[in-house]
Amino acid sequence: MIKRDFLKTGLLTALGAIVSPALLAAAHDEKLLRQARATPIADGPFTLPALPYAFNGLEPHIDARTMEIHHDAHHKGYVSKLNAAVMGTPAEKLSMADLLASMSKQSEAVRNNAGGHWNHSFFWLTMTPKGGGQPTGTLKAAIDKDFGSFDKFSEEFTKVASSRFGSGWAWLIVDRKTGKLAVTSTPNQDNPLMDLPGNQRGLPIVGLDVWEHAYYLKHQNKRPDYIKNFWNVVNWPEAGRLYDAAKKG
Repeated sequence: MIKRDFLKTGLLTALGAIVSPALLAAAHDEKLLRQARATPIADGPFTLPALPYAFNGLEPHIDARTMEIHHDAHHKGYVSKLNAAVMGTPAEKLSMADLLASMSKQSEAVRNNAGGHWNHSFFWLTMTPKGGGQPTGTLKAAIDKDFGSFDKFSEEFTKVASSRFGSGWAWLIVDRKTGKLAVTSTPNQDNPLMDLPGNQRGLPIVGLDVWEHAYYLKHQNKRPDYIKNFWNVVNWPEAGRLYDAAKKG
């Protein structure tokens, strides 16, 4: 089976304090549980990545049950359907990057499910336990330059995420044409890497899923409450790494 590691996590883990053997054992068991739930789907070239944290790792901001269903049901479904859509076609041999870059030539099933797979793989890395706050370093400087301030950026991102009609995503990207940071939105499971008409193309730095399945168990129809909580779990170190990599080309 061909396995494609198309998304480098860049996530760092560290022990900041001495923990008890019982706590370490529980963490080990949770890791094994996540790995068992996220075993590769043996029906095609694409596989479901494990979450980089426990289901309850983002609480109280995003609840464990939502994360479990979101990852183990929705994301897994996209992977399985993507494998079914590409099997026996030229798309079966494409890397994820090439698949997204040629999406205008792909079927609707490939578009929806490749987008769902990539978007969710990216989304898990956009968030982290004890995240939030503000970015630092070159990303902070770029946000201040391109938006005026972090507050103005967060206001624009929140507005775009809130006003996306129906299902879709909000993104912070490095715009392909200008090289500047920009906030954009895509419908359904589209993303800024796809060569689709009218799509603002660029490299995603932060992505937010605003499909109802991402927040309905906790917030019902109150998407603004979900977006407000999202700011408490944003993985700014990872976003900064992606920004630096994008600027280096």
